[in-house]
Amino acid sequence: MTLTDRLDIDLPILQAPMAGVQGSTLAAAVSASGALGALPCAMLGPDAMADELALIRKRTTRALNVNFFCHTPPVPDADRQARWHAALAPYYAEFGLDIDSVASVPGRRPFDHEACDALEVFRPEVVSFHFGLPAPELLARVKAWGAVVLSSATTVEEARWLEARGVDAVIAQGLEAGGHLGMFLSDELTRQVGTFALLPQIVAAVEVPVIAAGGIADARGVTAALALGASAVQVGTAFLCCPEATTSALHRQALQSDAARHTALTNLYSGRPARGIVTRLMRELGPISAAAPAFPLATAAIAPLRAAAEAQGSGDFSPLWAGQNASACRAIPAAEVVKALATGL
Repeated sequence: MTLTDRLDIDLPILQAPMAGVQGSTLAAAVSASGALGALPCAMLGPDAMADELALIRKRTTRALNVNFFCHTPPVPDADRQARWHAALAPYYAEFGLDIDSVASVPGRRPFDHEACDALEVFRPEVVSFHFGLPAPELLARVKAWGAVVLSSATTVEEARWLEARGVDAVIAQGLEAGGHLGMFLSDELTRQVGTFALLPQIVAAVEVPVIAAGGIADARGVTAALALGASAVQVGTAFLCCPEATTSALHRQALQSDAARHTALTNLYSGRPARGIVTRLMRELGPISAAAPAFPLATAAIAPLRAAAEAQGSGDFSPLWAGQNASACRAIPAAEVVKALATGL
């Protein structure tokens, strides 16, 4: 049985789950087109997730991927928090904000029993994870209702780790990919490699199907990935300007400008490396800072700066997530993006 048969999709194309820039509308549109739509749930509580899943089920009966993070919530570090606030203090002063009044925000939540309880009601066909896998008992619950389980690997070692723990397919995520890197066995960025170097190595290392992700934006990229052994591809950035996405106007403008040609991995916005268009904050503090609190605690102090700058029409403090290839990011319906990716298949 091919992976497309296992996923119950017509095309070997998956939409990358993109928390913060999409919801049920994009996921439903992609699934209805014959590819696999995805709902990111790392920023959703159980009730909000259930509402979004209900909306998707009203719009399409096709297969759906529901995505979660598997990070371990960190213990706050007072000294690191103080260094972080000191680094951001000049920007707070610039906007007339009080850094001492920064409120704690929930940020992104890992997959837990509460989320699993809410998810099991809907029994989605595919459940995917980022930053490894959940606890064995949670993974067993997901597999018990027949869901196909996917997870991201950024190294051969991670791919083997995932296969040994029962994933049905591995997403080989190259460093070109926009948003958060799925790295979880090592924090060493020098171990991260490009998609078309990583993909054949993972294909050779595991027996399960492999999905290529990172830098794939058109039909040529899809064809190249399949030629290197991928069973399917996962695409994110190309969907960011679709009308079904919730991407902000500032973010859309940046994606369709020359600024999108310069992206970098940064931990400033969340505490973990994620790829986005280079902003003023990244240029002035450096994209990677030792002062940034552990994921996802860095978000709390950035949020007021982002809101203040965006109110003035500026994306200087906004996480403008994007992969290294935004060339196909256009304001066209998601179904047209899928059709273009599938050309020649």
